[in-house]
Amino acid sequence: MSEPLLTVKDLVVEFRTELGAVRALDEVSFDVPRDCITAVVGESGSGKTVTGNSIMRLLPESAQSSGEIVLRPGDEEPISISSLTERDPRLLDLRGGLVSMVFQEPMTALSPVHRIGDQVAEAVLCHRRVSRETAWDEAAAMLEQVGLTDVERRMRMYPFEFSGGMRQRVIIAMALICHPQLLICDEPTTALDVTIQAEILVLIRSLQRKLRNSVLFITHDLGVVAQIADRVVVMHDGKVVESGSVRQVLKSPRHPYSIHLLASMPGARTREFSQ
Repeated sequence: MSEPLLTVKDLVVEFRTELGAVRALDEVSFDVPRDCITAVVGESGSGKTVTGNSIMRLLPESAQSSGEIVLRPGDEEPISISSLTERDPRLLDLRGGLVSMVFQEPMTALSPVHRIGDQVAEAVLCHRRVSRETAWDEAAAMLEQVGLTDVERRMRMYPFEFSGGMRQRVIIAMALICHPQLLICDEPTTALDVTIQAEILVLIRSLQRKLRNSVLFITHDLGVVAQIADRVVVMHDGKVVESGSVRQVLKSPRHPYSIHLLASMPGARTREFSQ
């Protein structure tokens, strides 16, 4: 069996506050295998988003962290993400290059005063030395891949002219345009209505299969986990309480919290799993 793409080991994150240190993550450990979707599930405040931000090195100055985060990109040497300094040029290559992130609210992730095409093309220009025309053409091709129509016209539009689902497709295009080996999705469908949620989930799954990358999908919804994931990591109070294949965890949960979480989504247990 090949080594996992990402390893998180004994990750601890504390935030300094006026009332003292608050521990958000307590010795979190899990792997993200290659070429599959791993879901991190838990209620609000369980540490899911802090985990994703730690991998991207997007924690605020008030945070202190320890532990190991190691990325093994293809045939290259492993990268110790947790050891990189803020001035290390590999950190720029990492963010948006090797690892990309899709955030929960697409409107806050897009600039309201720049055209859609310019914003997607800028993601290319930040990581590769190509002409603006080449970047524009690649942006158009990626927007088509995520399901937008009439792309040339839409690329000259602004975010406020797009629906929520269309904006989220743009964010996914921006995240994937540099072909990252790991895509982190932080509750990407929470702000969308049910119909659009289903479309975005199908899109993420189909693109993962086509591009053969790995996805770390952060969610509080076990129904989403059952629909999209291959493996699942269950978090509670900043700790990993259970992990394994979707079939194993959702059909035969072992930890009391996993059982409680599954009981809140009765439809998840009855799904036929093919994993």
